[in-house]
Amino acid sequence: MEVAFKVIRQTQNSSAIAKDSVSRSITQTYILQVEPGNTILDCLNQIKWEQDGTLAFRKNCRNTICGSCAIRINGRSALACKENVGGEISRLQAITPGEKQENSLPEITIAPLGNMPVIKDLVVDMDGFWNDLERVAPYVSTAARQVPEREFLQTPAERSLLDQTGNCIMCGACYSECNAKEVNPDFVGPHALAKAYRMVADNRDSNTANRLEEYNTSTSGVWGCTRCYYCNEVCPMEVAPLEQISKIKQEILERKQASDSRSIRHRKVLVDLVKSGGWIDERQFGLQVMGNYFRDIKGLLSIAPLGLRMLTKGKFPLSFEASEGTEQVRSLINAVQKEEKKQ
Repeated sequence: MEVAFKVIRQTQNSSAIAKDSVSRSITQTYILQVEPGNTILDCLNQIKWEQDGTLAFRKNCRNTICGSCAIRINGRSALACKENVGGEISRLQAITPGEKQENSLPEITIAPLGNMPVIKDLVVDMDGFWNDLERVAPYVSTAARQVPEREFLQTPAERSLLDQTGNCIMCGACYSECNAKEVNPDFVGPHALAKAYRMVADNRDSNTANRLEEYNTSTSGVWGCTRCYYCNEVCPMEVAPLEQISKIKQEILERKQASDSRSIRHRKVLVDLVKSGGWIDERQFGLQVMGNYFRDIKGLLSIAPLGLRMLTKGKFPLSFEASEGTEQVRSLINAVQKEEKKQ
């Protein structure tokens, strides 16, 4: 079958890591004779070996192990060695049914990863990615390794807690799709926080309390996550970074009071209000989260202009009615919280 590969490339002589590299990019189309089972990496190799030797991309193991070949395929980050032509065409047709014209070739668009500067073609600069990982200190603390006269053994159950996060191959797919990272450069990213939970769950580490304090910092840590779920969607190894971020949040919430920070109040107040009324009482939510139960005058003043605008436009809720089924909602939340305490 013939397929048109549209590759987003850098123009000749463009700056190596220019911030305006997107504006200098061009789309180059290559027509290939391929089989549905051919991987996207097979096709990139075919382009480089048979049509254009100047095309730049990373690759190594070709077996979904090293993570080197991560790129954007039809708008989503994935491993070129894992995705195949047939699967991509079927996925694209399912997303955009009826858009393909008769007798036109199926198209697959290839682009570099997001949230990282482009060096050349499909090769990105991953320095920021690795620097963000280093910020969470993703290794067992030195003090914990100083165990005299014996190895630091783990039971199979203790080791199993590390299996999921241990599968991360640092491909950068989650980082590329992270909406929080795109708008907040200080956010460490889903890859780093997934590794961070590995340290929290590792019973050999003796620095858990300090780690949680670091991960609790403003929007650079776990509270910077917008829960868009893209990291889970694109992860090729089913690490589920969002789940690991949620586990860290739960560890923090169990150790902190609502008055400790606005981020923690946001979570605790939301749950308490939903338990109370089935949904959120917006009046109480703003006062309790931003105003810290009337203790934070500066926080209250910060939301006063918004409240006045809502009031003048008739959008400020003057009363609150509990939703139907509040008792059922409350019982579900209590059941979940009870199960969480058992874990």
